[in-house]
Amino acid sequence: MNIVLTGSLGNIGKPLTQQLVQKGHSVTVISSNKERQKDIEKLGATAAIGTMQDISFLTNTFVDADIVYLMETINSNKMMDSNFTMISHISQIGENYKKAVLETGIKRIVLLSSVGAHTNYGNGNLEMHYNVENILNQLPNDVFIKIMRPTGFFTNLFRSIQTIKSKGAIISNYGGDKKEPWVSPIDIASTIAEEMELPFIKSSIRYIASEELSPNQIAQVIGNAIGIPDLKWIKISNEQLLQNLLSIGMNEQIARGFVEMQVAQGNGTLYKDYYKNKPILGKIKLADFAKDFALAYNN
Repeated sequence: MNIVLTGSLGNIGKPLTQQLVQKGHSVTVISSNKERQKDIEKLGATAAIGTMQDISFLTNTFVDADIVYLMETINSNKMMDSNFTMISHISQIGENYKKAVLETGIKRIVLLSSVGAHTNYGNGNLEMHYNVENILNQLPNDVFIKIMRPTGFFTNLFRSIQTIKSKGAIISNYGGDKKEPWVSPIDIASTIAEEMELPFIKSSIRYIASEELSPNQIAQVIGNAIGIPDLKWIKISNEQLLQNLLSIGMNEQIARGFVEMQVAQGNGTLYKDYYKNKPILGKIKLADFAKDFALAYNN
């Protein structure tokens, strides 16, 4: 099949590209970074250099695709831009995708969404995924969309490296022994590749998770991997976390959305729909990821 992937060669995009090429599919990878072209081609895929904001580019790239994989990305520098409105920015990308799909007549879509996208209330920045799901659900009924809702990525824990080094702990506004689902991007890529080869007979939603762990369990596994067996996950107040984020220059809207999302993680409301539709857990566990975390930590 001819498959177009958005999102370049990120944590999901690279293993997904590798798997699809190995399965014999013709893969085109969209990236806004021209320097990625060689890396994409080394994997046996075709590079399409352009942006999600360019509807003409998207339309031209989607032509003749059997399946398009859609995700939204944000330049990390924007997280520190006080004038950046993330929710509306992501919604516009969703609108651009919708227009490109309508123009090209694409009938099969795999959308990377997120746990928490079942609602636009109390989920912080994840409202953006709720919005994009609803934008694409406005497409005609003969366009089948497989919505992938992964849980929190193991790779999000990389954000704790500096805090561990400076404060000697993982710090958030929730903690304790209550388990929540986490996922490896490799398991996400494998699930997406699997869904692409299954029939598209209706639109659907699939949650993706690798392991269910408590904050204290995470601290123990990560601590053992980096040689700090007594590493703790420390809970601070919502206001303390917000001030910490603002102190490093994070956009206030994004910072407040992050805090709200973490509250929903801690009280479990983020996972209300997940537990109603709980998936079979993936193959990659935190102990596997912890090896990569230790390498990054020591570098």
